[in-house]
Amino acid sequence: MDFSSAASLLQICQDGGVPISQAMIDREVLYLGCDLADTISKMEYSYNIMKSAVDSAITEDIRSIGGLIGGEGKKLNAYHKTTPNPMCGPVISKAIAYAMGVLEINASMGLIVAAPTAGSSGVIPGVFVAMQEEYGFSDAEMVKALFNAGAIGYLITRNATVAGAEGGCQAEVGAASAMAASAAVELMGGTPEQCMQAAGTAITNILGLVCDPIAGLVEAPCQKRNAMGASNALVSAQLTLAGVGNLLPLDEVIDVMGSVGRSIPFELRETALGGIAASPTGCALSKRIFG
Repeated sequence: MDFSSAASLLQICQDGGVPISQAMIDREVLYLGCDLADTISKMEYSYNIMKSAVDSAITEDIRSIGGLIGGEGKKLNAYHKTTPNPMCGPVISKAIAYAMGVLEINASMGLIVAAPTAGSSGVIPGVFVAMQEEYGFSDAEMVKALFNAGAIGYLITRNATVAGAEGGCQAEVGAASAMAASAAVELMGGTPEQCMQAAGTAITNILGLVCDPIAGLVEAPCQKRNAMGASNALVSAQLTLAGVGNLLPLDEVIDVMGSVGRSIPFELRETALGGIAASPTGCALSKRIFG
């Protein structure tokens, strides 16, 4: 029942006639020795934290520790509610607002779920809460979808990395985007194979993205990249559901991402020594924060 690759996970799903979420639940129960009810309860707790973070972000006045971000999620949410026919449509408009908002909660030392990391913590809540509101999924369905996302995250962690310091932002936001894309496809009735195609597309779309946080803080440009990651997940899911698959199998995409991550210069892997962080304005902002 265990799996170490997307191919083996897909085989389990096909042999048992189960979705990725159920395969992941079965693995958790069997290999971690967890009670089924307890396993579900823990994921319910995580999803409630995600929803709470979204709610706080769009209703409260928040300012990050470094002072670089704060209020963007609330501003975007208000824009969506007051603008007829916003360009991004209802699902993506909500997803990007919520994703940015959750990053504000993280940067202000609020309670979030690192899924898979704190720096990419807005992507899955943004996509999940937006989809639940727009399509009316139950909490039970959303919690099950989180197990799907967890399976994809497990594969990426096992066979590449989700750490920005090791693989750049492609590893953090890219992984979160792939996790959300796969879960979105399952929620919309897609097959396990389609889930993996969506995850592969999401990673491919962000391949090579560097990690260059201003002043070394997980605030900017991290926040906007979470919005991008959320929208990328939804785009990847829709492409797949429409029959536009990914040319490479997910295992190969994950391997490529790991290889690309290792080739990214260390200045562009969360050290704040390159990219946006090393720009004149980035350096000035760092000096303003730290003196």
